[in-house]
Amino acid sequence: MNINSYIDHTLLNVTTTERDIIDLCNQAKQHRFYSVCVNSCYVPLAKQLLKNTDVKICTVVGFPFGASSTASKIFEAKQAINDGAHEIDMVMNIGVFKSKNYVEVFKDIKEVNNSIGKIPLKVIIEISELSKNGIVKASEICLDAKVDFIKTSTGFSKSGATLTAVKIIRKTVRDKCKIKASGGIRDYETAKKYVDLGVERVGTSNGVAISNGALSNADY
Repeated sequence: MNINSYIDHTLLNVTTTERDIIDLCNQAKQHRFYSVCVNSCYVPLAKQLLKNTDVKICTVVGFPFGASSTASKIFEAKQAINDGAHEIDMVMNIGVFKSKNYVEVFKDIKEVNNSIGKIPLKVIIEISELSKNGIVKASEICLDAKVDFIKTSTGFSKSGATLTAVKIIRKTVRDKCKIKASGGIRDYETAKKYVDLGVERVGTSNGVAISNGALSNADY
């Protein structure tokens, strides 16, 4: 299995420097990862570094809490696309979801999705903050909003992806939506388990270790 083609090579830490982004993009080119995932301020730099390659640029919107307004998420997404982003990873408004205001959660996602046209939208539902029933409900809302991917985690909450959560999401959406497992995936065997479950993308800052069959000790 070519696990590299599933990897969104990710670096979203608050202390990330330009040098870090240069290294990230060079690693993505060397290992032929599917994409890099960076904060939106670094999209122009990533575009410059990845020119004339097949590596895509992914960025995050409303990150990591999902609590910004819909209008600001739309602006952030559109600006990132103008700067060169190929995919958008948006955080669901978790607080509004836990308030059971599901109509507002749907509207937030749908309006962002509508605003970016054919650009793939991944919605992060932050599974560590949800019950099993909550994961099902969040997945159903994403399905109704016609998003391209449901993503498990930001990597900045209590924990990251779990095999159990991915199974719940897959059972809920079947083949109507793709899944991105993200957060805490540090080695090849773990990444392969997610791919074997049917995820179409793996978000990790440990892509090089995974590619080399090693175990990373990184926190993110």
